Amino acid sequence: MSFVRFAVRRVAEMAATLLTASFVVFGAMYLAPGSPASFLLAGRSASPEALAAINAQYHLDDPFLVRYFRWLGGVLQGDFGRSITYRTDVSRLLADRLPVTLLLITMALALVVAVGLFLGRIAAVRGGAADSAVLVTTTFAVGTPSFAAAVLLQGLFAVRLGWFPSSGSGEGLGDMLWHLTLPAIALALYLTGMLARVTRSAMLEALDSEHVTVARSRGVPERQVIRRHVLRNSLGTVLTTGGLIVSTLLVCTILVETAFGIGGIGQLLELSTTTKDFPTVQAVSLIIVALFMAVNLVVDLLLPLVDPRVTLGSRKAAA
Repeated sequence: MSFVRFAVRRVAEMAATLLTASFVVFGAMYLAPGSPASFLLAGRSASPEALAAINAQYHLDDPFLVRYFRWLGGVLQGDFGRSITYRTDVSRLLADRLPVTLLLITMALALVVAVGLFLGRIAAVRGGAADSAVLVTTTFAVGTPSFAAAVLLQGLFAVRLGWFPSSGSGEGLGDMLWHLTLPAIALALYLTGMLARVTRSAMLEALDSEHVTVARSRGVPERQVIRRHVLRNSLGTVLTTGGLIVSTLLVCTILVETAFGIGGIGQLLELSTTTKDFPTVQAVSLIIVALFMAVNLVVDLLLPLVDPRVTLGSRKAAA
């Protein structure tokens, strides 16, 4: 299979999956108890005329499939409807909050990649005390959930020491980076430990391979052996793990944004779910699903280029 055909097939599969996911996302909220009308009334009794007016405004009385296709048509045009809670277009809410979440995820991902690869490489190459220290450190990191790390970091560095803000996302790029430092560390801690362990295992396996032994016997400098033969052959495993890492960041950002009071789409999803804001929940959920599938698409397209042992359409390396 040519790379172009493989890419076109994967994009088509992604579109079909996203269409199915849109139906599930739209219908899932209607399975939960309660309704947007009950939230808008705030527990007050209403006349049948007032209730009918609310249902008509938000098309709550229309058949399910009619509501779904109306919503899907709007989504394809960039219109996610109107927020019931915030009384504004959902697209505007997303435009205001999505950049903060993307910046937070980017900062956390940079920490995961830089620190995780470094620790994994040090543990595999140096061994001994360095390997033991990395294993102990990563065990602590992997055993610390994002929400627990958020509470610990916030209490120590924001409340007790006052080095960082305890909440908010700041204004301007510099201020935002300062505000998002602790949330990014909390978000990256668990995944950094996981990537370090995966990198260590992949490099140790590559170090025991025959071609590394041959390269050393030919007098190739150790640095070149590590860079060309060990690290390069480990990238396939690391890249596959990278897809899982980004997907986990998308999910865990909800907890971290809520803990630090960051006005991103994670906090928006949590608040909208509580208030039965159907249009907002559906839009944010669909965006998260789309980002998740986009990450997996990129991994599938890059993996055969990074690791020639992987055939197109498969993530399993040849033995």
